[in-house]
Amino acid sequence: MSQHMASPYYIGVDIGGTKIGASTFDVASSSIIDVERFPSEATCNPVEAIARVVDISRRWIDQKGESPKAIGVSVGGMYDAPSGCMKHAPHLPLWDGFPIVSTIQEALQVPVFAENDANACALAEWRHGAGRGCDHLIFLTFGTGLGGGLIMNGELYRGACGLAGEVGQIRVADDGPPLRGKPGCLEGFGSGAGIALVAAAARRQNSNSSLPIQPTAKDVAEAASQGDELALSVLQECGNKLGRGLAMLIDILNPERIVLGSVFARCETLLRPAIEASIAEEAMKQTSAACTIVAAELGDSIGDYGAATIADLGSIGSLTSATTKFRR
Repeated sequence: MSQHMASPYYIGVDIGGTKIGASTFDVASSSIIDVERFPSEATCNPVEAIARVVDISRRWIDQKGESPKAIGVSVGGMYDAPSGCMKHAPHLPLWDGFPIVSTIQEALQVPVFAENDANACALAEWRHGAGRGCDHLIFLTFGTGLGGGLIMNGELYRGACGLAGEVGQIRVADDGPPLRGKPGCLEGFGSGAGIALVAAAARRQNSNSSLPIQPTAKDVAEAASQGDELALSVLQECGNKLGRGLAMLIDILNPERIVLGSVFARCETLLRPAIEASIAEEAMKQTSAACTIVAAELGDSIGDYGAATIADLGSIGSLTSATTKFRR
């Protein structure tokens, strides 16, 4: 049973490669109230999926007796803000070019705003998580892949074509997992997929490890926590390379905080020493002293909070096709 909300609310939609979620966000308490999720996959049809989101939203609207102030959408892929269309989503190929914003807006007659998921997560942690109080923030997803969002001077910074913050392409080594078709890229060391590939290559050369032949990042973390030397060396290497990438960002953008998601939040004690040692070696003393590295706080709810934050910014007129601004 949905909780009745006397205060205004938003509806958030989180479109991901494995699941799609819809949620309501209560403005007065700044909290997620209702959540419904259903699976998505490569064959997921956008027309059917959005129709299901609309049905869920209509049910909530009927229950609450009023429409939301706005709807926010976190898009798991490249998103074109001026058109409101999915641009490219590797895990959802049928969605390329799909008009997400106009489809939902026409069905529900409510203002709809959207951002790519990395930007949405940056906004979520900035407003409701580990980035509260910052005007200069970098958020890195550090999940299966490595995406990023930038808050610069108290504003979401998209860049010239909406891809600012995509730091996974930065090359930090001469060789490494060929993610993004670029051996040595930061995503090859700062992501779950990258850690698994580094570990698999090391495991083939070492039969004395407890790691399986094709380990996952979770396998590596669990083995490292039990003292497996190979797993510990893998996380040392990945932390070192990630620290190199962060040092570049620290010197170029001079953030006051970097928030690292998913994998770092679960393996902070195993990764932090190598990351910090690398930053100390590579970054300027002044810029590194001004920046703290912290784990994301919102966990599995980050997509819901991200979508709600997009709706919030849009509803107060601070979200446009060119910039997103929010002044505390």
